Amino acid sequence: MNTIIRYTGLILISGCLLLSSCKVGKDYVRPELPTADTFRGVGTAADSATIADIPWNDFFTDSMLMILIDSAIVNNYDMQTALKNIEIANQSLRQSRAAFLPEIDAQLGGTNHQWRSRDFYGSPSSGWYDQEGQSDPPENLFLYQSQYFSSVGLSWELDIWGKLRRQKESALAGYLQTFEARKAIQTSLVAAIAEGYYNLLMLDAQLEVAQRNLKLNDSTLQIVKLQRDAGEVSSLAIQQTQSQMLVAASLIPQLEQEIAIQENTLRALTGQMPDSVYRSSALMDWRIQDTYDAGVPLQLLVNRPDVREAELALRAANADVGVAQAYRYPTLTIEASGGLNAMLPQNWFNIPGALFGGIISGVTQPIFAGRRLKTQHEIAKLERDKAEISFQQTVMDAVHEVTNALVMIEKLNDQYAISEQRVVTAQLGVKNANLLFKSGEATYLEVITAQSNALNSELDLVSIKQEQLNAKVTLYRALGGGWK
Repeated sequence: MNTIIRYTGLILISGCLLLSSCKVGKDYVRPELPTADTFRGVGTAADSATIADIPWNDFFTDSMLMILIDSAIVNNYDMQTALKNIEIANQSLRQSRAAFLPEIDAQLGGTNHQWRSRDFYGSPSSGWYDQEGQSDPPENLFLYQSQYFSSVGLSWELDIWGKLRRQKESALAGYLQTFEARKAIQTSLVAAIAEGYYNLLMLDAQLEVAQRNLKLNDSTLQIVKLQRDAGEVSSLAIQQTQSQMLVAASLIPQLEQEIAIQENTLRALTGQMPDSVYRSSALMDWRIQDTYDAGVPLQLLVNRPDVREAELALRAANADVGVAQAYRYPTLTIEASGGLNAMLPQNWFNIPGALFGGIISGVTQPIFAGRRLKTQHEIAKLERDKAEISFQQTVMDAVHEVTNALVMIEKLNDQYAISEQRVVTAQLGVKNANLLFKSGEATYLEVITAQSNALNSELDLVSIKQEQLNAKVTLYRALGGGWK
């Protein structure tokens, strides 16, 4: 008898191992991606190096900017939320690993008392009232049966189709997605801090230009007043000169307002209350690099967190197809229980008399739920197709972002060179106009026009300088830099 049981167990185990090799679903294979060998505008094959490999604290050199970024990574609320999402996903991953183990539950000190009344099983065939010597069953409840038990139960689903493994694969992909989501948040946060800081430097520079031009306009106004007093010009000259001066003056409170708002925005990104922000450099002191190493498009798959997150979503969707398919196949479960059971409390722990045990194994095949399970499987395949499209779209968008950033840097360099010449020309025009005006060879209108051109050209130069710095940050973020 023991030999038969032993061989039966071996056959059952061998069958389970054989079935366990029948894993459903296809293993993940990266789909075809819309990438080229180089980015548009890069004449030859790009170097394998890319600025995305540079850590953010090496890429940025301004000490105050580095302090702001470091504070934002620690205190920003989106970053803190991302860390909590990682912890949540980690708990789900642990749960998926535990699914391979049997479920064990215990019931200690359980009792079961059953009471009955006349209308429950009260026919003559029950015979209970004959035992009590009564002709009719009592109206009130009476104790019918008592049980005292303690037991341990085990339930184990054998992963014969790889369903649990696919669930673990999906959970692992979801867990890794949270890491990439945190990286993506940090990349965007670093870029937002840098762009906000450069915008603050631009506003400072524009405020300086407006204040300098206000002083120049005021000096011109004083000269025009002297000429009016001497009868050389009319009051109209004073009015037009004052109007030009007020243009520069109106810029000052407007720029001061934008500076305060930008400072508060930076403080909010760093998780701090509104206050001023110290600047450790000036915008026009920055030296802009002409070219940057962009690497090759395929490196976006490694460096860009959003691209990696999209691929992990595709991995999870691919695993979910296998899970949905496995639900359509038979499920093999083994259940075992054992413990102590007695009708009387004094016999509760009577060993071996109160001992009991049992084992049940069974194969469950869904029949009437087949249509629903098939629908779920078909939907899972369609969701996988959607995830693949999303992955390809994310890669496409990333390539376009890098290409646009490269074009932006190149064309802004051209604009800056032209704008510099324009500023030099405008400043020379102001100088000559003032000299000619003082010698009576130029009118006040020519002076006003020259000053207006100088103001606009200097403001434009500052704006282009800030756009150059932002383009550098945009390229760094588009290539996946900022999370290292």
